[in-house]
Amino acid sequence: MATDSSAESPTEAILDAARNLDEQSVPDVLQLMHREDAEAHAAVGRVLPEIAAAVDVLVCSLRGGGRWFNVGAGTSGRMGVLDAAEIPPTFGMPKQTVQAIIAGGERALRDAVEGAEDNVDAARFELNERGLAMGDVVVALSASGRTPYSLGAFEAAHAVGARRIAITCARGSALAEAAEIAIVPEVGPEVIAGSTRLKGGLAQKMVLHLLSTTVMVQLGRVKGNLMTNIAPVNEKLRERAVRIVVQLASVDPVQARALLDANDDNVAAAVHAAHSSDNR
Repeated sequence: MATDSSAESPTEAILDAARNLDEQSVPDVLQLMHREDAEAHAAVGRVLPEIAAAVDVLVCSLRGGGRWFNVGAGTSGRMGVLDAAEIPPTFGMPKQTVQAIIAGGERALRDAVEGAEDNVDAARFELNERGLAMGDVVVALSASGRTPYSLGAFEAAHAVGARRIAITCARGSALAEAAEIAIVPEVGPEVIAGSTRLKGGLAQKMVLHLLSTTVMVQLGRVKGNLMTNIAPVNEKLRERAVRIVVQLASVDPVQARALLDANDDNVAAAVHAAHSSDNR
């Protein structure tokens, strides 16, 4: 429970249970953090209707040839980059379909880039450079909901008629108010006040997982719960591709490997080829 009414944002408030954090034992700190992480899970559960609405928008956009841009700074930006990076290998989508933009560029993935999140013009410039257009969707992330970089992304989206989805932990924040759909998992104060890489980052990552996975399922990028559009770029994924073909095409592993070889490691094409052969 927060008692610091002077906090500028819910993400800056003080968690009573953590006021003496530096005096607590290791087991007590771990228990406290683990307990608070559960708050992130509960908070995401309360915004499933908003996530469902966002899924509908994203599916409609991608089906129509639009693109999805995750935009954020710091931890929020890194969450957006990580989730976007998994789409091509997991679901076989072209990398330009789901993109991520982080304040400070690639260096910000490893190091803090001072002042990058305060540059409202930088996000607008980056999106315009990538040809942001009507039909695209900007998903802006900011735990506090007031990061200038993320707000700049919405300004760029509004200017061209692109859709705007916010992921923030602060209801009533500038980012939430500027969004068409605001996904606001209210996680409460952090164990370390203001450190939104904790519950705030966790909640944003969970929301992104829900969005990207459900969107890809709706776009037919899986069969059952199998990765039929997986890109088998290493031996582990190659073996997974073989197992998927074995299961869906009812062939043995040797046949599955042959089908994959004949179809450029395209799982869906290999399965289709097997079924076509059976129907002759």
